[in-house]
Amino acid sequence: MAVFIQSRREALRLLSATAAVSIVPPAWGAKGTTIRTVSGSIPASSFGFVLPHEHVMVDFIGAQKTNRSRWNPDDVVAVMQPYLLAAKQRGVRGFVDCTPAYLARDPLVLKKLALGTGLHILTNTGYYGDAKGLYLPPSVQNETATRIAARWLAEWENGIEDTGVRPGFVKIRVDGLAVAPTRMSEMDDKLLTAAAMVNNKTNSAVICHSPGPSGLSAALRFAAKGGDPGKFVVAHCDDNGVDLNQQIAVAGSWVSIDAIGRKTEAEHLSIVMPILQKSPRQLLISMDSGWYHVGEPGGGKIYDFNALSDRFLPALRRAGVTAAEINRLTVENPARVFAL
Repeated sequence: MAVFIQSRREALRLLSATAAVSIVPPAWGAKGTTIRTVSGSIPASSFGFVLPHEHVMVDFIGAQKTNRSRWNPDDVVAVMQPYLLAAKQRGVRGFVDCTPAYLARDPLVLKKLALGTGLHILTNTGYYGDAKGLYLPPSVQNETATRIAARWLAEWENGIEDTGVRPGFVKIRVDGLAVAPTRMSEMDDKLLTAAAMVNNKTNSAVICHSPGPSGLSAALRFAAKGGDPGKFVVAHCDDNGVDLNQQIAVAGSWVSIDAIGRKTEAEHLSIVMPILQKSPRQLLISMDSGWYHVGEPGGGKIYDFNALSDRFLPALRRAGVTAAEINRLTVENPARVFAL
């Protein structure tokens, strides 16, 4: 069953309606705003230089097979802590772990790493939808959006499973239909509706894995369901093109360029600079890097978290981006989107 945007005319109507809404984000360090980390809440002004889309560990075996017995937490910590400390040496203070439930989200591993490194690490609630449902628990197929939202809210209020660790944002994935990426599937619609419900009750950020045209559709659908577009992050916008990214920004949502290091600096400058010039307060940059691959010896090939600091920020400076603009990109913007 396909739902939501059935035509270009409807997409333009919804985009126009969303753009007409005045979106006034709070000051990033406003008194009383907090960031919820795996170690507890901190003032948003203490979040510091943030990597807003990274991964410590991922398990792609599928929702019905993955479980904590598939990895040794101490091994994961031993392998990944040096990478996090290397990022910290470069000035990083906040680390947003985007691994969702049923893909090796492990709050206790993240808490150990936070304690061992002193980083402000966030984990999430939500589900990673995909066309085949490989990463979704079977129960979700027959559940309503309201029931899904209730489960996510229970984690938000009471902690994840038996860990006592509470999530700091929502992570979902929606793909759109293979034949028409701008059209949402029934499952996509449920996840977006549930995310909007949680956002309404908590003011939480929602990061949505949805590259290409489906990202704009997801942002519009989220807003149509009553979610705050200023808290909706469209992940993996690196290959969208300037026009599509600008439409996401016009809709009031965040454009996340999070594959820094996977292209040349020149290529990523051509992607980032147009957004930086037109919508600087709706742009996030990260690397989508890491990670410990469950099932591979020693976690397999790990990619460090340094490309942003070592290569891309210097490239931005050479391109004339000021220190204040870089501070907004790496400090202020993440604090605003994740602030509660």
